[in-house]
Amino acid sequence: MDAKEARETQDAVRDAQTAYYGHGTAAERWARGSLFFDAKEYATAARVLATLTAEAPEQLAPRLLLARAYYHSAQLSRAELELRAILERWPVEDYAQLMLGRTPERQGRAAEAAPYLRLAAAMAGELPA
Repeated sequence: MDAKEARETQDAVRDAQTAYYGHGTAAERWARGSLFFDAKEYATAARVLATLTAEAPEQLAPRLLLARAYYHSAQLSRAELELRAILERWPVEDYAQLMLGRTPERQGRAAEAAPYLRLAAAMAGELPA
């Protein structure tokens, strides 16, 4: 198999995967993404949910679950981007604030995480220690 055939095969596999992850109605993809997430198949859940959030970016629940799937599958830069997009649209989403604090914290960027963690604690009604 030469390089051209190998590239065509890779493209065909990628197209088939994209068709699977994006297959079905939005409700079916939400259910499938949730099932993968619940089964701790976070990377697969992220692939399914990414197609859903691209189609319906105004829906908070799929975007938040996508961010969680990215976080749990150690795709931290993607989780951070998704969380920032969520907070740009829904600044009072306290769980997104918490996750946006935990994501850089997990990467060893504690100073960057601190303001988000403080804000999440305040939004949850926790008193400072």
